[in-house]
Amino acid sequence: MGNKIATFTEEQLEDYQDCTFFTRKEILRIFKRFRDMGDPGAVPRSMTPQQASTLRIPLSCLTRIPELKENPFRQRISEVFAKCQSSGLSTSAASDEGICFEEFLEMMSVFSEQAPRDLKVFYAFKIYDFDEDGVLGLNDLERTCRQLVQDDLNADEVATVCRKVLEESDIDGDGVLSYLEFEHVVTRASDFMATFHIRI
Repeated sequence: MGNKIATFTEEQLEDYQDCTFFTRKEILRIFKRFRDMGDPGAVPRSMTPQQASTLRIPLSCLTRIPELKENPFRQRISEVFAKCQSSGLSTSAASDEGICFEEFLEMMSVFSEQAPRDLKVFYAFKIYDFDEDGVLGLNDLERTCRQLVQDDLNADEVATVCRKVLEESDIDGDGVLSYLEFEHVVTRASDFMATFHIRI
């Protein structure tokens, strides 16, 4: 019993519980998943608070999570959650740096079954807002559509679908979807909560 290594301090575990929708046991399971994703020896068995927020593994390791491996938005999800907290870089530039445990924990929390719809909608909006301008314009919608359908539709068909989405969802007629308009659309999608989810 005396040689058991403590992964986190009590204070760290309490902080993680306060900031996520997970129990201590689930947090430790997520940490094991994070360690297993990295290259052997890249992530230590116990982490200081500084290591948990600075030690990064490459984003390519996230494809080792089955739910992300097949997800057409895996790159964008990685970019949104892997942010350099102190650098102020854009999500795409920050994603080149990799992902630390705390960002991974945040991502898993957002995708957990316990996360509320409002939080999931907020992050879904960020994921679909490719140009990060705070609205979903025609370009964002077309990229989203292309990600979803891969090569099943040609460029004209994608443009038609996206114009139709804007016609039906752009309540104020400004040619883009605001967060509130997007939220209105998502609340009508009955399978949103089930699909915006990763098992731990």
